[in-house]
Amino acid sequence: QVQLVESGGGLVQAGGSLRLSCITSRSIFRLNNMAWYRQAPGKQRELVASITPGGISTNYVESVKGRFTISRDNAKSTMYLQMNSLETEDTAVYYCNLGFVRPGVLNGYWGQGTQVTVSS
Repeated sequence: QVQLVESGGGLVQAGGSLRLSCITSRSIFRLNNMAWYRQAPGKQRELVASITPGGISTNYVESVKGRFTISRDNAKSTMYLQMNSLETEDTAVYYCNLGFVRPGVLNGYWGQGTQVTVSS
C-alpha cells in the first residue's frame, strides 16, 4: 500500500504564500516522477507542476509560472510546492501524485488532498 500524505494547506489572503509538503515511502519516492494537481469545485483535476526523479527537470502550468516552485528532497522522501503571490483563482484542493507520466494522463498514486483557500 502506497501512502502519500499532504500538509500545508490553509486559508491565506491574496498575495500571500503557502508551502505544501507531500511525504511517502522512501523506497519508491526517489525512483518516480512526482506532480502536484489541483481541483476546484465543479472543475476537472488540473496538473499544476511536475518534477523528475532527480529534481533536475520541472514543468508548470502557465497560470502558476513565476509564482509556484516545485521541489523534492529524496533523502526525506518529501516533495514541496512553494506558492507565492497567491490569487483567488488558486483556491482548490491540492493533490500529491506519485508516478506522473505526462499531462492528460492520470496515473499512479494520490494523496488525500489538502485544501488551499485564497481570500480577496
